[in-house]
Amino acid sequence: MTSATHTIAKAPSEKGRITGWHVLIGVVLFFATVIAVDIIFMVQAYRTFSGEVASNPYEAGLTFNRTLAQRQKEAALGWSASVETPEGKAVSVKVVDRSGKPMDGLSLTGVLERPATDNGRQTLNFRSLGGGRYQAAAYLEGAWDLRATARNAKDMFEIETRLVEPAQ
Repeated sequence: MTSATHTIAKAPSEKGRITGWHVLIGVVLFFATVIAVDIIFMVQAYRTFSGEVASNPYEAGLTFNRTLAQRQKEAALGWSASVETPEGKAVSVKVVDRSGKPMDGLSLTGVLERPATDNGRQTLNFRSLGGGRYQAAAYLEGAWDLRATARNAKDMFEIETRLVEPAQ
């Protein structure tokens, strides 16, 4: 009798074989990672952007040391200022010296600018109200940056603050 031996070949192993699903998952994960990193960078960029607009940023950087020297002079003077917006229709500034005595006889000039644009700039014409108070009419709906300068015969004091008035 003759016996026939048949060997049954095993099917090739599926382990280690790359299929279309593996490629799809790899591509999706790759682009998901790229998009997630881009989103993180965009969020950080928006959080750290101050919104300042400078028409001459290089020159502004060069004058920074002069600005620091001016701030030191102002600190030595001891003057301080408080700003109010009565009824949202005016800017009122009160300037006092180191001892809290109102500073009358100052020349006060100023501008209001939007925080993130050059549009809508307002030049303020302050008038003295007495008792160290000065007031100028202004349109104040929304956010504004006030930059004002108080001067007497020999000294100068700069006032910078953000004013935010609700819509009326």
